Amino acid sequence: MTDAEVPRQPTTFALWREVDDTRIRTRVGGLFYLLAWLLTWIFSASPAGVVVSGVLGSCLFAGLLIARLLHRPNAIDDPQQLKHWLDRHWGLILLTAFCWGQAHALALYSDAYDGSELIATLATVAFSTAMTFNFAMRYRRALLALILLYLPGLAVMASNWDERHAVLITLLFYLGYLVLVLGRNHREYRATLELELKLLDQQRQLDLLSRTDSLTQLGNRYQFNNLFPSLVANAIRQGEALSLVLLDIDFFKQVNDEHGHASGDACLTAFAERMRRVFRRDADALLRLGGEEFGVLLPGTTLAQAWDLAEHFRRELEEEGLELPGQRLVLTTSLGVGCFNSRHDSDADAFFRRVDSALYRAKREGRNRLVSAEPVRA
Repeated sequence: MTDAEVPRQPTTFALWREVDDTRIRTRVGGLFYLLAWLLTWIFSASPAGVVVSGVLGSCLFAGLLIARLLHRPNAIDDPQQLKHWLDRHWGLILLTAFCWGQAHALALYSDAYDGSELIATLATVAFSTAMTFNFAMRYRRALLALILLYLPGLAVMASNWDERHAVLITLLFYLGYLVLVLGRNHREYRATLELELKLLDQQRQLDLLSRTDSLTQLGNRYQFNNLFPSLVANAIRQGEALSLVLLDIDFFKQVNDEHGHASGDACLTAFAERMRRVFRRDADALLRLGGEEFGVLLPGTTLAQAWDLAEHFRRELEEEGLELPGQRLVLTTSLGVGCFNSRHDSDADAFFRRVDSALYRAKREGRNRLVSAEPVRA
């Protein structure tokens, strides 16, 4: 899985990480249960005498193996789906542990399996050890799996105390050790996950900073250069409208010259806030392209709709100006607006140039006006 496919939301990432770890660590586990059962059956005192149980056990563990291999997560960015996958997969793990616990008990209880008691017991120790070190992400479920692995065999040993008390006591001590290690491994896994989440959050913040204009908190030119082509490609693919509005503050240099650069910065910040009031849909992308030039990307917006929003912005700014600390600044803006048209725009750059030309026509024609980049009909 590539970095681009990794979920970015912390909760979803934590679930995805657990799903990915569980999937990788359980991939071949079912095979060893099947092999352990086949060895237990083959090396029993009377393999031919236990054909029915041998075949049934082989089919059962083979079925559980296939179920594990076929059970793959579908959506990596849907928390509910990830939770469901974990619940179902842990169901397979616990069912496998339960079945092996019964197989171990059968090998200890039935005289026909006298020759393979040690194989079944050693396999139980191996499976419980693997459970402790590989599946500590869910402490209670892993603890339940250990109990399911050990309890049936321990019960059979306890019923034959005189002959098996030494092995029983040894297994109980080892089970206690595994429980302690499981708790430690669980804490280490959670700590590692917390560290990954912190690193992911830092990466997200750095990415946000690299795409955000520090003064206005709008997207910057870097974000525009990354977002614009993808929105154009999506508009072509989906056949949906995509409009672009470019805005330039009229005579902004005079603001800096007459009021100082601090007032100029305050002007840019207030201008950006006014943009947020007008272009306020979640899908709208508001950007500062550089200096006093701004842009708004409007997915799913026709030219007529974009025109109305842009004109509303222009008129409101002309009538109200901008309120700065201690003063009201009379200000206007020139705007160019256009909607992507695949018949006239060969790519995103061509679309941008068309709208940019409309903006400069607005400035040449006297400023404080909105000009459409509607292509000239042949």
